[in-house]
Amino acid sequence: MTSLFLRSTAALLALSLAGCATQPREPAPKPAEVRAQIVRLMPINTPDREGWAADIYAAFAAQEIAPTTENICAVLAVTEQESTFNADPQVPGLARIARAEIDRRAASLHIPRLLVNAALRLESPTGKTYQQRLDSVRTEKQLSAIFDDFTGMVPLGRQLFGTLNPVRTGGPMQVSIAFAQAHAEGYPYPPDGSIRREVFSRRGGMYFGIAHLLGYPANYPKPLYRFADFNAGWYASRNAAFQNAVTSASGIPLALDGDLIIHGSSRAGSTELAVRSLGKRLDMSERAIRRDLEQGDSLDFEDSRLYERVFALADAAEGKPVPRELLPGIVLKSPKITRRLTTAWFAERVDTRHQRCMARAR
Repeated sequence: MTSLFLRSTAALLALSLAGCATQPREPAPKPAEVRAQIVRLMPINTPDREGWAADIYAAFAAQEIAPTTENICAVLAVTEQESTFNADPQVPGLARIARAEIDRRAASLHIPRLLVNAALRLESPTGKTYQQRLDSVRTEKQLSAIFDDFTGMVPLGRQLFGTLNPVRTGGPMQVSIAFAQAHAEGYPYPPDGSIRREVFSRRGGMYFGIAHLLGYPANYPKPLYRFADFNAGWYASRNAAFQNAVTSASGIPLALDGDLIIHGSSRAGSTELAVRSLGKRLDMSERAIRRDLEQGDSLDFEDSRLYERVFALADAAEGKPVPRELLPGIVLKSPKITRRLTTAWFAERVDTRHQRCMARAR
């Protein structure tokens, strides 16, 4: 009797699994449907919503990122926070900020201010002097163009600035220009002169911004931590949690900034030194610790022996599982920032916008 029952149960289970396997997948939404959804979810007062939707959808399609409602709302939330859907947003006091940066760089190179003033009085390719253009600059795109001209045309321009254009982020999602240049392979448009210039366009700014926000795998339970990573760097939230675990296990306080090693240097930073203090308990050499820490900018770090053993020690020390993701404790610094802002503030603001977007979608 028992044998018959087991055979019947197995047969029913097999039929159930076969039925699940043969059910058709839900068809992917058509491009027009996705674009229409993006238009619906954007702020109602956004100019040219159809144009924005076309560029956003093209970025999803080119990078093979699923245009789910959550992903669409994530992109819209970051863009609204960073630029209120302005491809080249104005920056208050940018002329003053730019001149201060010029003077700072010149002083660091021991170039007399008199020589800088003389260079800025020269006529630029637009017919205006560099100083006149600088006085009227309102956006980072304009400022970047001035520096490009200044570097290429003015005597001492390359010595003054070289490749150190002070405009480090740009476009509607304020994406890092260095990130865009490092991830330019596969960019689906012919660049308008350079990748730097593409970042200041709507199509380029959205493409590279979406790549930075969604173009990497992460095991986060909530989008909040991706928003923090967008501000602080890939896996910063995961790495901040690891630093917290190191502190729990070692008793050594660490800044939860997500930086596990000093990049470009073999010198050990504070996190690496704290982990070394656990070396015997981890049964790992300094070389093995360093090797695993170097995986901190990838998902593979979570499969490393170091990651698993540090969290095991931390869980035991606290008597409960410690967090596997934390908002990094980073204070934002930029000449454009006039008040105390943090990565956590940014992530939480974007997350609020994201939740509103998801509510509209429902």
